[in-house]
Amino acid sequence: MSQKVIVAGTGKSGISAAKLLLNMGGEVVLYDSNANLDEGQIRAKFGAKDKVDIVLGELKRSDLLGVELCIISPGIGLDAPFVSVLDSVQIPIWSEIQLAYQCARGKLAAITGTNGKTTTTALTGEIMKSHFSDVHVVGNIGIPYTEEALETEDSSVTVAEVSSFQLETIMDFRPDVSAILNITPDHLNRHKTMECYIAVKESITMNQTEKDSCVLNYDDPVLRELGQSKELLPKVIFFSSREKLDQGLYMDGDMIMYRAGGREEEVVNVHQLQLLGRHNYENVMAAVAISLEMGVPMKKIQEAVKQFKAVEHRIEFVLERSGVKYYNDSKGTNPDAAIQAIKAMPGPTLLIAGGYDKDAKYDQWIESFEGKVKYLVLIGQTRDKIADCAKAHGFTEIMYAEDMEEAVHVCASYADMGDNVLLSPACASWGMFKDYEERGRIFKECVRSL
Repeated sequence: MSQKVIVAGTGKSGISAAKLLLNMGGEVVLYDSNANLDEGQIRAKFGAKDKVDIVLGELKRSDLLGVELCIISPGIGLDAPFVSVLDSVQIPIWSEIQLAYQCARGKLAAITGTNGKTTTTALTGEIMKSHFSDVHVVGNIGIPYTEEALETEDSSVTVAEVSSFQLETIMDFRPDVSAILNITPDHLNRHKTMECYIAVKESITMNQTEKDSCVLNYDDPVLRELGQSKELLPKVIFFSSREKLDQGLYMDGDMIMYRAGGREEEVVNVHQLQLLGRHNYENVMAAVAISLEMGVPMKKIQEAVKQFKAVEHRIEFVLERSGVKYYNDSKGTNPDAAIQAIKAMPGPTLLIAGGYDKDAKYDQWIESFEGKVKYLVLIGQTRDKIADCAKAHGFTEIMYAEDMEEAVHVCASYADMGDNVLLSPACASWGMFKDYEERGRIFKECVRSL
C-alpha cells in the first residue's frame, strides 16, 4: 500500500485508517469538509515523521495530485459535495472496512442488521475467546477494524460489527461467516429508499462463495426470501424465535434448540441467560449459529452465553431506587429498537425519548406503549413530532423536558414503587449529545445523583 491515499473524515475511523495506511508505507491526504477544525489538534494525533497532508473545507482537484484511492469514513454520505470531485478524476472510494479487510489475516465473522448488532457482536466475541487464542472484536462496536488489522495473524479470528454506511463502499470484502439479524426502516435520510437500504445490508454476502456461511433471521420476510434465493451462494443457517425449524436454531418454549442433519440439541434455557427480551434471544441464536460455523464446540458456546451480561447502553440495568428500576437503552436509536426495549420491561414504565430526526415514523412504536408506558417524557428536536403522533394514537400522558437531568427528575417524581424508568429514545443523539454513548452516560449520572 505504498500509494498516495486521501482519507475523508478526521474522526476515530478516519484517523485509524490514516495510521494503517502510514504503517503500510503509504502517503496520506487527510480531508475534512469542516473548515473550522484545528489543524494542529489533528496533526497532534500523528508522529512527527508521518507523511500527512491536511486539507480542510472545500476539496479542489489540485489537492488530488498523485492520489490513487479514497478511504471514506462511515459517517460521510456518498452525496457529499467532495465525492463529485473524486468522481471527476476517477478516484475509487473504499470504506474503511474494505481497507482493513485488505490488510487483515485469519478468519472473519461480520455481523450487520438494523438492531442487535452490538449485543450479538460482543457475545460472539466472548464465545470466540473461549475457544480461540487470538480474537479481535472490531467495527461499529467501538474499535475500528483498521486499528486491529495489522495485529491479526493467519490463526486470528476477527468478529466485526458492520453498519450499512460501511457496506456502501466495499469491493471484495468477504467474511467467512456473515450474519444479517433483521432489516427494519432506519437511516432513510441517507439511503433514501427501503429498497436501497435492504440492498446495502444484503451486500455483506455479495462476495461469499459456497465455502462460506450466512446466518439469517427466518422471521424477517426479506431475509427469509434472501436465504431461499438461488443467487445466494454461501450455506444458510436460519434462526427463529417464532417457528420450529427443520434446520437451524429456534425457540421451543423457553428452550433454544439447534437442529442439523436430523439431530436436535438443547442449547440453553432462556432463564439461564442474563439478557432480557425476545429480541435478545434472537441475538443469542445468531451468535450461537455464527460460532458453530466458525468451529466452536457447543459446550464452550453454552458456557459463554450463560455468563454474558448485557452490553452498555442496551437495556442496561442502572440501579433500583425507592422501589423504581432505571434502565439505560440509549442505543435504541430507532423506533424498532425502542419497541424491543419496551417489550422487555418487566412492568409499568416511564419512558424518556426523543432526539435527532432521521425521518422515522413513530406510529408502531407508540402503539407498543399500550398497557406498558404510563408517561412519555420527551426531549430533543423530535419532541413535537413524537407528541403529535402519540396524541393521534390516543396517548396523552406526555411531558416535555429541556435536558436529560430534568427528564430524569420528572420520571423520579412521577414513578410509583414497582415502576420502571427507561431511556430508549427511538432517535439518534445528535444535536444534544455527541453520540448515544454520551447520552447513556449522562442518563446514568443523572440517575445516580438523584
